[in-house]
Formats: sequence, structure tokens, C-alpha cells
Amino acid sequence: MQTAERIEQALERAVASACGPGAPPRLAAALDYAVFPAGHRIRPQLCLAVAQACGDPDPVSAEAAAAAIELLHCASLVHDDLPCFDDADLRRGKASVHVQYGEPLAVLSGDALIVHAFATLGAAVADPVRMATLIRIVAEAVGSPHGIVAGQAWECEVAVPLSDYQRAKTGALFVAATRAGAAAAGHDPELWRTLGEKLGEAYQVADDLRDVLCDEDELGKPIGQDAVRLRPNAAAELGVAGAKAHLEELMKAAVGSIPECPGAGELRILIKAQTGLFFPKQLARVAA
Repeated sequence: MQTAERIEQALERAVASACGPGAPPRLAAALDYAVFPAGHRIRPQLCLAVAQACGDPDPVSAEAAAAAIELLHCASLVHDDLPCFDDADLRRGKASVHVQYGEPLAVLSGDALIVHAFATLGAAVADPVRMATLIRIVAEAVGSPHGIVAGQAWECEVAVPLSDYQRAKTGALFVAATRAGAAAAGHDPELWRTLGEKLGEAYQVADDLRDVLCDEDELGKPIGQDAVRLRPNAAAELGVAGAKAHLEELMKAAVGSIPECPGAGELRILIKAQTGLFFPKQLARVAA
């Protein structure tokens, strides 16, 4: 089975469980709307890629971890779009959840997705030690001091350090993806932290560049939000050429950080190919 199919099936099982008999119908609809159709699924793909590089001896746990991480990502998007934060009407090329279902259900659906990420792990991971490790990894990616909640909270501060903001806002789930993929396969998750950190920072730098260089139709979400809301942006701080050079350095560092494992060579090839997709096409016209 292809990685994308594994992810979608795992997410379908997870969302079906959250939307089972007795669930309020509009909440169930909002949950489904928040998760499907697929976004890029970068984080769960990374999780499964690491698990596969480590031999993938427990695919059920790996798929549950990948699904849990994507549920958390979807929850963060729902909350990020709310009027109290970005007040964004568009996400993935369609109306954001609060526009489609109202603000109360958007808040509740984001909350439900966070909780259900843990329920998904609890229902699928049979080994208690492995489950405890995965739950700790996922929990660290959600809360404070370095999880996605902290990343959102940095937007409420007067002074926002770029590195701290990016580490929590974007990097936390990338780190969770690499660590969880390794843990699901019975490998030491700490050896995979640097890969997640470098890829997370690279993705955020690329996103900062897209916010400056791309248009709304291309991104499927509002552009120019960092400048409007006075948020840190690598392109603004380093210049477009400087941000491009930094992105290239991060991608090289990510590939170089991959630990030795049965599928290390294949993973290096995959990471090089996938990170190449980070670059907005407009960067081809920017001199380094």
C-alpha cells in the first residue's frame, strides 16, 4: 500500500470514530470538513517515511502516530483561522471551518481533534511502553513550552523571537513526526529530533517566502498576513535572497542529520526530493 493511501485510511478510521453514533451531527460534519479532502499531509508522510527507514516493524502504531499528528495539524489550522487569531476566511482553497460552521463549532472541532489525536493512539498502539513514548512525544508537540499552543501564544506577545516562534508554531509537529516515526518502529526517537527541527524550520522559511511571493489563488489561503499582523517572517528579516540561502542550508542540514538505519539511503533520496517541493517557483528568479 502506498504511503498516501495508508495515511488517508488511518485518518478515515480516526475521524469515523470521532463522528460515531451519538455525536452531534454538525460537530461531526465540521470534523470531517476540517480533515478532508487531503492537504499536503507532509507531517504524516514524514512520520511514515522515518518508520519505514527504521524497518516499519509495527505499521499499525506508525499509522496511528501519523494520523494523530495530522489531526493535531488540522486542529491548529482550524484555531489559527479563527477571528481572534488570523480571521482567515479561506483554507485549502475552501471556506475555513468557522466560516462554514460558525465560530463556536470551529473552536469545539479544533478541541475535539486535539483530544482525538490521543484517542487514536490509545486505540491502536498495543505495546504499553511504545504507547507511553508516543503519547509523550505528541503531548510535547501540542502544549507548552515548545508545542503548537505555545506557537500560537507567541502571537499574543509584544516581542516575538523568530526562532522561538518558528520552533513552536511549525517545528513542533515536524519534530513529533520524526520522533514518533522512529518510536513506532522501536528506535530511539531522540536521534531523529534534528531532522524534524531542520525540516520544520525549512518549511516555515518556505512558508514565509510563499507569504511574500505567491498569490491567494496559488496558496488557497490569504497572503501577506505576517506583515499585516506584525509577525516574524524570515523573508522580511533576511530578505528574499537571504531567506532562500537559509532555506538551502537547512535542507542540506536536514539530509545530513539522518541517522544510520536500514533505510537511511532511501530516506535521504526521499527527503531531497520532497524538500525540493518547499521552494516557491518564484524563487527561481531570485539570485542567491
